[in-house]
Amino acid sequence: MFTRKGIVSILFLFMIVFVYLILKETPVTLRQEMVDSPKVIPTMSSDMLNIDLYSSNAILVNLDENQVLLDKNSEEVIYPASLTKMMTVLVAIEQISSLQDEIVLPKNIFNDLYEENASVAGFLPNERLTIEDLLYGSMLPSGAEASIGLAEYAAGSERKFVELMNAKAQQLGMKNTHFMNTTGLHHPEHYTTVKDMSLLLQYALTNDEFRNVYTAERYSIKSTNLHPEGITFTSRMFQHMTSSVLPGGKILGGKTGYTEDAGLCLASLATVNGQEYVLVTVGAEGGPRTEQYNITDAFSVYSQL
Repeated sequence: MFTRKGIVSILFLFMIVFVYLILKETPVTLRQEMVDSPKVIPTMSSDMLNIDLYSSNAILVNLDENQVLLDKNSEEVIYPASLTKMMTVLVAIEQISSLQDEIVLPKNIFNDLYEENASVAGFLPNERLTIEDLLYGSMLPSGAEASIGLAEYAAGSERKFVELMNAKAQQLGMKNTHFMNTTGLHHPEHYTTVKDMSLLLQYALTNDEFRNVYTAERYSIKSTNLHPEGITFTSRMFQHMTSSVLPGGKILGGKTGYTEDAGLCLASLATVNGQEYVLVTVGAEGGPRTEQYNITDAFSVYSQL
């Protein structure tokens, strides 16, 4: 007969084998992501800001204190427009090991983009570019062709890449988010909340490469087969600012967005009095040729800190 000590030893051995088998069946990359991608859930401040905004939805998070300081309909489902490209860039960076890998942009990805009047960076069919070029081309001028190029290189198709985007959203606790494309072109099932987008940005900014792309004011691409003199991009957000200086700080970076259904959108990062803040706003009236009320809101909010 087994002694009590022997039974305990056998049970302990079974537990070790069971845990080993579970870990063995879990891909290394997934296990690493489980460690590297904690859910970041800010707490609500007891001293919330109350500011009149043009934007219908907004959230302001103090990154250093992990606190929400402003909340306007932050959990209401909205359309993210080109704020989507923040997730596209993040997933591409995490999926592609070398940003100096080269890709030739397929001709077929351009046809639908031209028909839908999507924003483009200015790349051409069959142009040879680095992954780094596409990251900046997607973020700064909001190039849809750059976003789709990243997706096809990383996952084989935009559809498969979108699956990775949705998986990342779930991993980050973005409970009310669902992506249908990499570009933010309107689709009724492509939606999120400003709260979810703040969670995305809060996590993404811990990635140094993402932060470099997100905070760049401009980026120059070296000579390519179709642009011998190269191309220089300027961030759309910085283009609409005469200055990024704030009382006690400055706006460090941001991603704009616009569709008729989403309105003017902006996800920005600022430092004020030595602390960093993320502000996500959507639903401001206007368009590409009007006053940029999304940027006006950003200055209004940051100036109150």
